[in-house]
Amino acid sequence: MPERTRKSMQTYIAKKSVLTDIFDAARSAVHPVDSVRRVLTRQNNRLSAGGAVYDLDVLNKVVVIGAGQAAGHMAAAVEAVLGDVISSGTVVVPYGCRAASCVIEQTEADHAIPDKAGLQATRKILDMLRGVDAGTLVVCLLSAGASSLLVDPLPGVTLEDKQRSTDLLLRAGASCFELNTVLKHLSGVKGGRLARAAYPATVLTLSLSDVLGDRMDMIASGPMAPGNATFCEAARVIGKYGLRYKLPEQVMAFIERGTRGQEPETAKSDEMCFLRTRNIIVGGTAQALFAAGNKARESGYLVELAIAEDRGPADRTARILAKKALRVRDSLKYGEQRCLLFCGESPAAKPRSGKGGRNRELALAFAREIAGIPGITLLSAGTDGPWERTGAVVDGTTIPDARAQGLHVQAFLDDKDTAAFFKKLGPAADGRNGGAAGPDGINTMNVQVILVES
Repeated sequence: MPERTRKSMQTYIAKKSVLTDIFDAARSAVHPVDSVRRVLTRQNNRLSAGGAVYDLDVLNKVVVIGAGQAAGHMAAAVEAVLGDVISSGTVVVPYGCRAASCVIEQTEADHAIPDKAGLQATRKILDMLRGVDAGTLVVCLLSAGASSLLVDPLPGVTLEDKQRSTDLLLRAGASCFELNTVLKHLSGVKGGRLARAAYPATVLTLSLSDVLGDRMDMIASGPMAPGNATFCEAARVIGKYGLRYKLPEQVMAFIERGTRGQEPETAKSDEMCFLRTRNIIVGGTAQALFAAGNKARESGYLVELAIAEDRGPADRTARILAKKALRVRDSLKYGEQRCLLFCGESPAAKPRSGKGGRNRELALAFAREIAGIPGITLLSAGTDGPWERTGAVVDGTTIPDARAQGLHVQAFLDDKDTAAFFKKLGPAADGRNGGAAGPDGINTMNVQVILVES
């Protein structure tokens, strides 16, 4: 990294320290083990969860299933409470996110694009559910990434069809909500269909939410919740992005049959399975933002939540956040400082060759928007996939420094190779120094923290 002035480097390091403390506060507030243990308690053979009580003496079987970045740690927490009565269990986690302390089987699969490992693991879960009855308690654990990890294409749709459809929607710029609206209609487990498969068992779903508003039909595409979206809405998303003649023929034929009522809709709230299903949010955006806000206030910042109901791709989100930060900066009086908090996951297409992930992509795109402008520093961190480091810290000097080194910023963004960009830029902006280490399975969401000064 080119030599900064001593003052600007000292300022950068100080801001980075504050940002890291704020991020760590958010992260700690939604640790999966602590979050589950706060909700799930046991007194002898009476299990309590969110006000509901389950008599373990009248149950003949307890089965644990789940998926997501935190599923392994959540399963370990459930084991600590129910270990002696668990009959069987399996959870699906992203590559590199296994929990060392978990005895329940963990299968690794791809977090970005559904793969064969996720398909096989999901089919194993469905096989387990075929053996349940009215005396079974199914504990389902969901966290960020579960939508990609639970894979069960409906008849007439192949895994390759889903992979292609997912990639096309991501590259077209579909939001997480839009992506899920389409994909849940191609899945045998999403949109409440996993609840159907678990019937007549009693189902207790514990979710670490990465969805703003904690909508159960959106968390992991709602495998244990009624599916509110329709085939017609899925068709509108496809039309919006001009994908009618780009998606696989089998997918479009399936969606069109659905719009005509020739394919079964996602499960709806009046179905019997939901009478025996309870969904509990054990932690999520509210807790993370509350903890982050408190830490920012301790550091002398006024706090403002920069929330959007639904996030688009990382570069689009970066532009929105940069405009917000610039407006705030222009409104501040001399000596004022403010902290903007933003959380949630931007959809990200899988890189064709590069490495980096959505947080570093967002950070670099944000840096491009504020190039040369003082008084704004951003940390974007969370889970960027199975790379060595995730997240980055950027400010108005990031792009000028990169240009001084001959780095072509747009080329790195186009190739989604932001890991290489920050490595070449220097360690001050990359990795743990910027906010987060490699995948450890305890992330519930991605967090952006922006410090703004007059």
